[in-house]
Amino acid sequence: MTCKDASARILQDAGEPLHYSEIARRILKRGLWRTSGTTPEQTVSATLSQDVKKAGGASVFARLGNGMYGLRCWEDGGPARPDVPPDAESAAGARRATHSFTDAAELVLKACADRQPMHYRAITDAAIEQGLVATSGKTPEATMYSVIYQEIERKAARGEQPRFILHGQGFVGLTEWMGEGLAFEVERHNRDVRTRLLEQLMEMAPEQFEGTVARLLVALGFEDVEVTSRSADGGIDVRGVLVTGEAVRTRMAVQVKRWKRNVQAPTVQQVRGSLGAHEQGLIVTTSDFSRGARDEAERSDATPVGLMDGELMVALMVEHGIGVRKNEVAILTLDDVGSEQE
Repeated sequence: MTCKDASARILQDAGEPLHYSEIARRILKRGLWRTSGTTPEQTVSATLSQDVKKAGGASVFARLGNGMYGLRCWEDGGPARPDVPPDAESAAGARRATHSFTDAAELVLKACADRQPMHYRAITDAAIEQGLVATSGKTPEATMYSVIYQEIERKAARGEQPRFILHGQGFVGLTEWMGEGLAFEVERHNRDVRTRLLEQLMEMAPEQFEGTVARLLVALGFEDVEVTSRSADGGIDVRGVLVTGEAVRTRMAVQVKRWKRNVQAPTVQQVRGSLGAHEQGLIVTTSDFSRGARDEAERSDATPVGLMDGELMVALMVEHGIGVRKNEVAILTLDDVGSEQE
């Protein structure tokens, strides 16, 4: 039984909210879940927290206070017993947590590593054992190392501090374990620059903002990018062709929203209704999208609409050097001079 399934079983039987430490204690007492980690209560806390964060209203669990958790179905009229199968393990595949490999790696490191690097194979084994990831691949450990490495590279390119550090020989740690120091000072500075960049976007004239979006689209691989007529764009501000691998060409219609409030589902529907033949949609905003807007954009029976929020827009601008400059700094580290003479 996974940690998630065991937690659901404990809450089902308790019929009342419990602190994550009490959930962990009852799980271990009844032998519902086994772990070699030294802090099982932290694993339970991380598992429940991430499930609520990732699944939102679809989560089995509900956070009811500081460290307190209940079951989502209780919100419909008190602690009625949830519809959990008698044998939770038999339904584990259908109800397994849907964490990404990188999110699962972070959870494992926080819960099991005692602030010490872990080998990526051990991280993978723990993530699978705890039900944090589900994979049918034959080499999940290779996938784990690859996605961690790619995230480090991607965040570095965007001027963001990566979550992970590679210590060599396959060992991985968390950047936050470094404490205060040069890396944190650099990240603090870069975070301030990203904040000011977003503020500049908010202060631009509408035409200048749309032009900046068009420039970003070109950097992302769009061709034939054109800012549409503001008097007859039907809600579409920029049009272009996204070229993938020099073989796939997708016509895209883009609407930009320089808003402080979240974009809602009707805006997604409006963009979809403004699409031409064989076009797909993209909404770029300086704010964020509501859950309803994200659900509407991904609706399987309709033309997909891509979403780019303000945080992602700024990250991509930094990555492609739009509105910012990257300064390379040489950092010296002492070496053992004597060892070179042996």
